[in-house]
Amino acid sequence: MTVEIKAPTFPESVADGVVAAWHKQPGEAVSRDELLVEIETDKVVMEVVAPESGVLSAVLIEAGETIVSEALLATLTPGEVTAATSATASAVTSETDQSSEAISGGTIPMGPSVRALLDEHGLAPEDVSATGKGGRLLKEDVLNYLKSHEAASQADTAESIAGSEQPIAQPAAVEGPTSERVEKRVPMTRMRARIAERLLGATQQTAMLTTFNEVNMAPLMKLRKQYRDEFESVHNGTRLGFMGFFVKAACEALKRFPEVNASIDGNDVVYHGYQDIGVAVSVDEGLVVPVLRDADFMSIADVEAAIAEFGAKARDKKLTIEDMTGGTFTVSNGGVFGSLLSTPILNPPQTGILGMHTIQERPIAMNGEVVIQPMMYLALSYDHRLVDGKTAVQFLVTIKGLIEDPARILLQL
Repeated sequence: MTVEIKAPTFPESVADGVVAAWHKQPGEAVSRDELLVEIETDKVVMEVVAPESGVLSAVLIEAGETIVSEALLATLTPGEVTAATSATASAVTSETDQSSEAISGGTIPMGPSVRALLDEHGLAPEDVSATGKGGRLLKEDVLNYLKSHEAASQADTAESIAGSEQPIAQPAAVEGPTSERVEKRVPMTRMRARIAERLLGATQQTAMLTTFNEVNMAPLMKLRKQYRDEFESVHNGTRLGFMGFFVKAACEALKRFPEVNASIDGNDVVYHGYQDIGVAVSVDEGLVVPVLRDADFMSIADVEAAIAEFGAKARDKKLTIEDMTGGTFTVSNGGVFGSLLSTPILNPPQTGILGMHTIQERPIAMNGEVVIQPMMYLALSYDHRLVDGKTAVQFLVTIKGLIEDPARILLQL
């Protein structure tokens, strides 16, 4: 008896996915809820775990292949994982190898993608040394073979040319640093390609414009320093940062200027009676935007805790489609990477995005005197089809006023 391992059910907004990496190979023992394979979609990386303990019988979809929702990925032979499992694993490996041979049409086990690569370059399976488990021929084996033979071919060509030419006087060797001009070509990840597509669409399909202002962070920094330790103690270790204040300030400004919180749907304008704030989080694969639902009803502590949780989930690739679906406005903090000034790109169908930047001490005029203050540039990119310049400027000035006098956030002034 075997158990079928299937891909998760994809949401309607996700058409298909790509098998990113297998963490277990045929014949290996697995425990219940142990990670088997990662599936990369254009939004998130989904993990498929073992439904029960046993031995992975066969892998039916190789890494790099495209799959649809609920596709059959592998089969698993259930059983308790014990010291005796190795004998079962060996038997399963033998069975898997035979299955792979049938698939590849030869005596060396391999997957369909490896067979296609061999056919593309006119190679026989026996030409390449197999390094996979049970003598399985891997895609990496073929690629390494092609790379080594290409280098050998180039060396033979150079030697042949050198032998056919008459020796000529060579210039004196010039001492100095030498370096190889190495290039590496890799395909875009599914998520990176989707991000690129959305960013390009935002610049081409919206009338995007950016307005700037600067905010004096001294009052907020003083407040944070005064209550940081007490805040962390009362709220179970949640750290008091700046994002909580900016999210709450954005919620208040969005209530006053609903156009910035709206979206365009064809010839209609959709005004949202709630504030779902997307918070841009940077991961290795790109920028993802999890959403704080009903952020206007969240406290600053709730916002900070939720952002910390999103950051941890993003690093561990645990964000779900639901975490990143929707959003009526976005806040992006490029300042954590040292950005002094930038023009953030809209996240359609949203019509506004607030960009925060690094805090830098600069001389400013206050009460007729020049003083040094910690200043931050703010940028608001907006869709000019819906949001007028006057509204955008007033929106940004409202956020500036709330941040420079944080009591206004609590009093909603």
